[in-house]
Amino acid sequence: MEKVLIIGSGIAGLSAAIECAEKGMEAILVSPFPSERSQSVLAAGGINAVLYEDGEDSIDSHVEDTLKGGLFIAGENAVRGLCVDAPRIIRWLERKGTVFTTKENGRIDQRAFGGQSHKRTCYCGSATGKQIVTALVMEARRLEGMGRIKRIFWMDFYKALIRDGKCYGAIFYNESHADLEILRADYVIFATGGQNTMFGKTTGSTLCDGYAQGKLFMQGVELKNLEFIQFHPTTLETAQKRLLVSEAVRGEGGRLYYLENGKRVYFMEELYGEKGNLMPRDVVSKTMDQTGQEIFLDISFLGKKEILRRIPEVYELCLKYRGIDISEESIPVSPSIHFFMGGIAVKNNHETNISRLYAIGECASIYHGANRLGGNSLLAAIHGARVVAADLEGAGAAAKTDSLPDAAFEKELEEERTSLNQRWASESTFPVKYIKDMLAESLRSDLGILREEAKLRNGMEDVSYFMSVQDKIRYDRSEMAFLGFSVPSILALAKAVLVCADFRKESRGAHVRSDYPDRKKEWEAATIISHDQGAYRTRLDMEREYES
Repeated sequence: MEKVLIIGSGIAGLSAAIECAEKGMEAILVSPFPSERSQSVLAAGGINAVLYEDGEDSIDSHVEDTLKGGLFIAGENAVRGLCVDAPRIIRWLERKGTVFTTKENGRIDQRAFGGQSHKRTCYCGSATGKQIVTALVMEARRLEGMGRIKRIFWMDFYKALIRDGKCYGAIFYNESHADLEILRADYVIFATGGQNTMFGKTTGSTLCDGYAQGKLFMQGVELKNLEFIQFHPTTLETAQKRLLVSEAVRGEGGRLYYLENGKRVYFMEELYGEKGNLMPRDVVSKTMDQTGQEIFLDISFLGKKEILRRIPEVYELCLKYRGIDISEESIPVSPSIHFFMGGIAVKNNHETNISRLYAIGECASIYHGANRLGGNSLLAAIHGARVVAADLEGAGAAAKTDSLPDAAFEKELEEERTSLNQRWASESTFPVKYIKDMLAESLRSDLGILREEAKLRNGMEDVSYFMSVQDKIRYDRSEMAFLGFSVPSILALAKAVLVCADFRKESRGAHVRSDYPDRKKEWEAATIISHDQGAYRTRLDMEREYES
């Protein structure tokens, strides 16, 4: 029986564990926290699928919208696989216990989302992610009771076990024992989410900091399209973070405006017509930023009864955290970092350039190109899990034929223990939080919606300085255990993002350069970056090697 180690317990990780277990593999799901605290719970709007062929919508249309939304740098074969699988995924979720919002005739209701030519976003009120996580957790527990899934919490990924281009498992920091330990596996799947806290306050979970991507990058795993960072146009400021005002609000008819001489200017409709409020997220965010005005989102015309029926979670969120009754008042909104189209470079089977090491969900880059369409992220997380499980089922026990003995990694484990203890022994007056806060401030300033070479180079200089002092700061175990080892990898990832943004000398999707404002045909390819003993090697994937 093949042993599959899955790192990350959100929707992607849960789906992978369930699919692998159902195909007869031993699934080990490892995470610092239970699934109920994952980023996936925050996904509000919905999941895309062409469910009914009796209308105008079609699989081809879903494919076309996704490729167009991603500005044509995602692989068509991968995107088609995603869209073809979408209806099956919805039915799979229903069988696992997900309860979707339905119409009076019993059909699943579907709403409009930005960048889509038809209403194809299935939803569960405005808490779709929460509903899916709940259903998948129950299924994982059922399989756990049968001995087919093993779930391990309070374990932080530390380092992959890689030898000669193959992955044999990973080292984790066990928070319960305050020590490092090895988990071996025939295959390893990363489902660790995005890079949210690297940028400070975003719409995402504070548990997602990009460490896994940065560490794998330093271990030889190639990354892709890091410059494409999606700003969600409608977020609400609070003291702790940016709260997502779901695209469902605009899908239900919400209108963006600013005030000029006391009158409302519905700028998106003036620029783009009747469907202006549902333009792709990069377009809306850039347009909002360029107005230089305070922007509001109005949905009050629906009335309280309909608001509570269609988007109750948005109503409760605004009332609870800002005291705004959206049935009577408009919502003050502004763009905020929300999703990372870039991440670990994977082939169509989701394997990386390291054999037996896979990546799925937001930490992987494959389906979204230069800009993700709303409703495609949950779809991609589940589809990716299904693709990997099918690939591993076909691979059989091939990984066992060249497995290394545990003794091969014992010296490496002891060296890492010594290194970690040395970091915690520092008595520096500068705490680790200082670098994390300064990094977030630098990235927000130099890697915003509108970019230019001078700022990007300034950001690289800042990160290089942080790297020069990373071994001279104090790591406080009482704040978060893994801070003792996360900073160097996070800084490496931050520099890689800036290098990619500087490398792509054009504007495309979520990457907008004031000094290179046009989109160029010769840049219609993915950006690949690798780490070579401290050097950052960047190239365009003109041969589409990650889409075969």
